[in-house]
Amino acid sequence: MYSAAMADDAPKALSSAIVAGLTCSCPRCGQGKLFQGFLTLRPRCDACGLDYEFVDSGDGPAVFIMFLAGAIVVGAALITEVEFHPPYWVHAALWLPLILIVTLGPLRPMKGLMIALQFHHRAAESRFGSADRP
Repeated sequence: MYSAAMADDAPKALSSAIVAGLTCSCPRCGQGKLFQGFLTLRPRCDACGLDYEFVDSGDGPAVFIMFLAGAIVVGAALITEVEFHPPYWVHAALWLPLILIVTLGPLRPMKGLMIALQFHHRAAESRFGSADRP
């Protein structure tokens, strides 16, 4: 959840949030690492101490990548099939490695980008039924 204490800590420019996200760095300072595993977040930034409890990227990064990867792989497979009519084993040899490259490769930077943009825009979970409703 996004706290009021982080409100003044948002990056001054959108470009710095984008760079921090794509390099998988802390969205506040840009120095600390965001991940401790492939997609596992650290509890907080080692450099500035920002608590990553507010982070909730959900399935957003995977969905964007799935649509892009699907368009690339299916388009390439269809063109290859129409032009060359290769046997099925050639399709498997071509498209299985490509699927791994275009899905797993950009997944971590895309998750970092979504987290950095969430921090930059001060995105927070909506509250239904709270006392501040009119």
